[in-house]
Amino acid sequence: MKLIVGLGNPGSKYELTRHNTGFMVMDRIASKCNVNIDQKKFKALIVTTTIKGEKVILMKPQTFMNLSGEAVQAACHFYQIPAKDILVIYDDLDMPCGRLRLREKGSAGGHNGIKSIIQHMGTQEFNRIRVGIDKSPYDTIDYVMGKFTAEQKPLMDKSLDKAAEAAMEFVFKKFQDIMNTYNRNDL
Repeated sequence: MKLIVGLGNPGSKYELTRHNTGFMVMDRIASKCNVNIDQKKFKALIVTTTIKGEKVILMKPQTFMNLSGEAVQAACHFYQIPAKDILVIYDDLDMPCGRLRLREKGSAGGHNGIKSIIQHMGTQEFNRIRVGIDKSPYDTIDYVMGKFTAEQKPLMDKSLDKAAEAAMEFVFKKFQDIMNTYNRNDL
């Protein structure tokens, strides 16, 4: 079984903000799978579904970003999911809007949601899809909690779709192969 986690903050106040990019990708995956991520379990909203015959859990932690690791750890413990079978999708300030970067492991890079997952899982060795949201032209907190500009929206629509495609492929392909496809700059 695989676990795909999109990071964000719960509540309508944060809906469609840059920091909820992970949630937006999860909503696209759920739509493609004809399911709703609406079961409350592990301090998260989850749904279990199949992609190409493979079982997968889709998760949106409801702990707020800084405590995302609590939900991930609880689900992994309950279902005995090893770190190599986790994919986490989240926003990245250090990449241009519309750019994706897939990695198999690494540090948190200043992202508090990833810091929490590393802390609770006790490893940095889990797969990630970082979705670029651009550098902040002003205060970082105000920027990530803000909504995308009219210029950013078309770029984000494309990257959210690509991130959803890559995440779905994670269920049945080697992550290295997915990285080779989606880490290209011409997507």
